[in-house]
Amino acid sequence: MGLFDRLRGDGDPRVAFIGVDGVPYSLLSENEELFPNFAAIADDGTAEEISSIVPPESSACWPSLTTGMNPGETGVYGFQDREVGTYDTYVPMGREVQADRVWDRVQENGRKATVMNVPVTFPPQRNVQRMVSGFLSPSLEKAAYPDDVRDYLETLDYRIDVNPKLGHQEDKAEFIEDAHATVDAQYEAFQHYIEEDDWDLFFGVFMTTDRVNHFLFKDYERDGKYRDEFIEFYKKIDDYIGQLRDSLPEDVTLIVASDHGFTSLDYEVHFNEWLREEGWLSFRTDDPEELDDIADDTTAYSFIPGRFYINLEGREPRGSVPEAEYDAVRDELKADLEALEGPDGDPVVERVVEKEEAFRGDHDDIAPDLVAIPNNGFDLKSGFKGDAEIFDTGPRNGMHSFDDTSLYIDHPDATIDNADLFDITPTILDLMDVEYSRSDFDGASLV
Repeated sequence: MGLFDRLRGDGDPRVAFIGVDGVPYSLLSENEELFPNFAAIADDGTAEEISSIVPPESSACWPSLTTGMNPGETGVYGFQDREVGTYDTYVPMGREVQADRVWDRVQENGRKATVMNVPVTFPPQRNVQRMVSGFLSPSLEKAAYPDDVRDYLETLDYRIDVNPKLGHQEDKAEFIEDAHATVDAQYEAFQHYIEEDDWDLFFGVFMTTDRVNHFLFKDYERDGKYRDEFIEFYKKIDDYIGQLRDSLPEDVTLIVASDHGFTSLDYEVHFNEWLREEGWLSFRTDDPEELDDIADDTTAYSFIPGRFYINLEGREPRGSVPEAEYDAVRDELKADLEALEGPDGDPVVERVVEKEEAFRGDHDDIAPDLVAIPNNGFDLKSGFKGDAEIFDTGPRNGMHSFDDTSLYIDHPDATIDNADLFDITPTILDLMDVEYSRSDFDGASLV
């Protein structure tokens, strides 16, 4: 039995969530005439800017959005994390998410969930009726459950992600073509399973918006060469949101949200090189490649984006900072970060967050000691290969922001006021009449 075989209004309320990775609220709200379907959701329900998480990186954001919990509970802090008690690093995947996802709670309530293209969900879970894993999945062959899903998606030429290497080319035409093809196939898949599946929660994410923003956002903000192509792509996204909305029965609430905002990018900041030049970090080799290559006298090191760790005795294998000196050393590093200026004299860092402010939970033992939130125009990098320059430029011209995250709720009783990513999961559960304890989440329902 598909969704449309149900009688409208018969049974428990349902929710369709569509993610638009990295879409800033200002882009949509300041161009309502270009994006009428987003504007219609705002008019019929509510829409507003919300805050992302610390740090605003997709690998950490989506686990937090889909659990309602901070990285101290999810165990995922970014694209690269550190093993407890070692200098070994790993890329967190779906199994590293230590908290229950919203669809886990829905399934445990005896309801059904269809989940498609959500970042950090590989390998696909078998406790939902259908899942296609998203960003970080190695291939479609291994990313789809059950197997017949893969067979159908292959007929669409479905791809999990756009090829970001195409965005590195000076001529962006091939990248833009690939972005359209990717989102076209994903829309067809979303529409198909919205109509065919008997779901209570449909949860799908368009990741391609983030990719387009990384390579074309400055063109949009500063009237660059590809501004028209950027707008045309987003008009397609708006149209697809409208078509998905129109296909939903009246008793389904639509939520559309991003996981972080976006801003134009002027400079990449290679922070491990900055730490090296400032005397915080040194390497045991002339050709470092990884965290384990840092020397014993290292005081601090960094991971993307803007995560800083004190090389602490008793925590790091070759820690050099005694625990008694931790607070003083961290305060000094924080002050140095706050004082750092870019090539044009602008402050690089908008604020520096101490770990106690942002992270709490059973997995805060791998939390960064400090997180720098950049000012607009800066992307905080942290490679270990000995970058020659602290400030550099690359092929990307857009980067994530903590603020300006989008949230649209197509429900008259919803109120978005001083909200953040943690509020989305309890909101979905409330709309579906799924019971939970208020203490389960770092956020609160918006209905």
